[in-house]
Amino acid sequence: MSKPSVLITGASTGIGAVYAQRFAQRGHDLVLVARDKAKLAALAERLHQEYGVAVDILPADLTQSDDVATVEARLRDDTKIGILINNAGIAQSGAFAGQTADSIERLIALNVTALTRLANAVTPRFVQAGEGAIVNISSVVGLAPEFGMSVYGATKAFVLFLSQGLNVELADKGVYVQAVLPAGTYTEIWDRAGIDINTLPQMMEAGDLVDAALVGFDRRETITIPPVQSASSWSSLDAARQALIADINQAKVAERYQSA
Repeated sequence: MSKPSVLITGASTGIGAVYAQRFAQRGHDLVLVARDKAKLAALAERLHQEYGVAVDILPADLTQSDDVATVEARLRDDTKIGILINNAGIAQSGAFAGQTADSIERLIALNVTALTRLANAVTPRFVQAGEGAIVNISSVVGLAPEFGMSVYGATKAFVLFLSQGLNVELADKGVYVQAVLPAGTYTEIWDRAGIDINTLPQMMEAGDLVDAALVGFDRRETITIPPVQSASSWSSLDAARQALIADINQAKVAERYQSA
């Protein structure tokens, strides 16, 4: 049987470009999405020459609704696409009080709205086929408001929650959903956010991050957090969350909030 094609957003550099190389190496045809047409074309040509796979490019700015619609149409109509890598994203520097309405809107448009729309575009077809995979790139920042990246972290917390919710809805329909939570990774995202990487602690190489994420992908993990050293850390957090849910009684105010 032929392998499914893989559509990757944010594919021209960094994590997305590494995903493209790794899936090409595995023999998958690719559809590469990013703003920079020249970089996409160069990457597509190199991957085709090295691995003999078919590589289409789809230049798009996913902060723009019309461009998102173009990618949505490809996901709905191209039945060869069986894997979506929702990787495109931007970071944001500076305190919340100093951020502009335009910068916040752009951040949410890419990190939340575009990611959700693309997943939504492909899901009905995957459900009908009884197979398919969606990989959403979140971040450990979504677990840590203490890191001081409030809006960015909130978008990544959304991606984590969305992935968990989609897994609940879609796992028994044959659709696999994975959230990948990197920590700091050497990519162009820092430059674009105006953050000097020389001021940051040592980070992970994009290749190491993607290789670890693919181990989780092959194991069909729902949540893959390559920089967390102990698997029990996440297991304990998730168990505590489920215990909290079990403690909810929506018909009764907790005793500590009741008047004397």
